[in-house]
Amino acid sequence: MDINDFLAGFSVVAEPRNLLYCLIGVLIGMLIGVLPGLGPAATIAILLPIVYGTEPVSAIIMLAGIFYGAQYGGTITSVLLRLPGEASTVVTVFDGFALAKQGKAGTALGIAAIGSFIGATVSIIGLTLLAPVVAGYALDFGPPEMAALALLGVLLVSTIGSGHMVKALIAAGIGMLLATVGRDSFSGAERFTFGSLQLTDGIDFVVVAMGLFGVGEILYNLEERHGKVHSPAKVGNVWPSRSELKESSGAIARGSGIGFFLGVLPGGGAVMSSLAAYAAEKRISKTPEKFGRGAIQGVAAPESANNAAATSSFIPLLTLGIPANASMAILFGALLILGVTPGPQLVDENPELFWGVINSMYIGNIILLLLSIPLVGIFVKILRIRPAILAPITVLITVLGVYTINNSTFDIFVMIFFGAIGYLMKKLGFEPGPMVLAFVLGAIVESNIRRSLIIFGGDPTGFVTRPISGTIIVLLVVVALSPFISKTIRRRTARREE
Repeated sequence: MDINDFLAGFSVVAEPRNLLYCLIGVLIGMLIGVLPGLGPAATIAILLPIVYGTEPVSAIIMLAGIFYGAQYGGTITSVLLRLPGEASTVVTVFDGFALAKQGKAGTALGIAAIGSFIGATVSIIGLTLLAPVVAGYALDFGPPEMAALALLGVLLVSTIGSGHMVKALIAAGIGMLLATVGRDSFSGAERFTFGSLQLTDGIDFVVVAMGLFGVGEILYNLEERHGKVHSPAKVGNVWPSRSELKESSGAIARGSGIGFFLGVLPGGGAVMSSLAAYAAEKRISKTPEKFGRGAIQGVAAPESANNAAATSSFIPLLTLGIPANASMAILFGALLILGVTPGPQLVDENPELFWGVINSMYIGNIILLLLSIPLVGIFVKILRIRPAILAPITVLITVLGVYTINNSTFDIFVMIFFGAIGYLMKKLGFEPGPMVLAFVLGAIVESNIRRSLIIFGGDPTGFVTRPISGTIIVLLVVVALSPFISKTIRRRTARREE
């Protein structure tokens, strides 16, 4: 790590414009986290057209702020309404709402805010130290290694992410198929365009993301919340006592560590990290029966983990150019839109952006800590706004945003089509995340496999004989077979017990 570049990153963040974008990003993130259903992926997708013409550093600082800021905001509805504002705060519902019913909603929110800050800070320090090291090793990655790593990313998201594995694999397969639409970059042949000139250059990632996450999520949540009235629990003192801080300190430390390591893995992310941290805390607790009934550790661990994971998921994005989850996939698209190619060369070629974005997270998390507790009362009032009022405004912004990308009405129809697909996917239990991630990674997989085969003279065994790509392929096989191996072990264990 070049200490001069690292320190220069703080001077980039200290610019008034970048500080303002950081503040706007975390505020929007908190607001989106409070409003159940929309989520950071949808918000970033909707705001992508706005980043056109914006300075890349400022734009990414704002979009990153939205992503990790949403982890804070989602806690508020989980505790007060038993309604997760963000997928990663689902676990917080178990003990957070139980504490709220006991009149300790303020304590739960205070512990969540402190745990979130510590988890995120630990992860940012890890990101600062580890990202340049990973980028250095990543310089050894050629087309075979990139192809294997991207394919592993798709598989990990499908097999260890949230939701049904088979449905996730189907969604990922569709995403990879959509990535092939358009002109073949190697031969120039048109694929799956059906004679449409608009599809010659492929399907625009921004349009797909805004349709699946923006329109699709809005339609689904309008239906889910139609006619339901939610009254938030009352919030008392939000500052936890010394005994409560002491009681939750171990859970915060363990959750931060779990979140950091799982966040780096493709398919891990904030959701899986919060689940793993909660399960680990319940397992080592001397009083596991308290979990689900108002255990303070049941709030501290998952909140620390999901914020740590949200930060550490930037490591594979910035250093390898591999997005670890759906939100990172959309940030990947934003970087490309701004003319920045994430990958091993980013640290050396664009240190201002690399360190500016990382160091903005230190500032952003301090802002979040300072705002999260005092603004609870305002967010409680926002929760009373009916979705029927917010949804049309959001859809209008989405339509205008899509049109401004290429000034094309065709893009609007494509977005509406994918909005309907996104709605149906949610209704049928398919998560759109694997589809979007596979859509991004599909082009990386295809182009690098074909480049590799040219290098190997058409011999596919070259993937296995190279040390790094061979190791990744072994991991890929292990991940692919792990569900079947675990099922076999369970069956044998059940037979022995019988």
